[in-house]
Amino acid sequence: MNKGSIQTALQSMKDDLVRRLEAIDADLCVALEKDSEERATQVENDEVLREMQAEGRNQIAAIDAAIGRLNDGKYGQCTKCHQPIGKERLTAVPYTPFCIDCAQSFR
Repeated sequence: MNKGSIQTALQSMKDDLVRRLEAIDADLCVALEKDSEERATQVENDEVLREMQAEGRNQIAAIDAAIGRLNDGKYGQCTKCHQPIGKERLTAVPYTPFCIDCAQSFR
C-alpha cells in the first residue's frame, strides 16, 4: 500500500471510532432509571460502555501516532527495535508501533 491509501485507511478507522465514541457518550448521558433492578442493569451497561470508551480513545491515540509516523517516514518501522514491521501485522493492525517480536515481549 502507498502512503495515501494507508493514510486513508487510518483516517477511516479513526472516523469510525469517533462515531462510536459519540454514540457511547450519548448513551452515557441517559438518566438512570428509578427502578432499582433497571438501574443496576443500566449501571452495569454503563461500566462496559466506559471500558469501550477508554479502549476507543486509546485506539484513536494509536492511530494518530501511526499517522504521525507515516508523515515522518517511519511508518512500518518498529518503534522499539527499529526493524521493519511485517506486512501481515500491518494489515491486521495498521496502527501498531511494534513488530510481532517486540509486541510479544510486552506480555
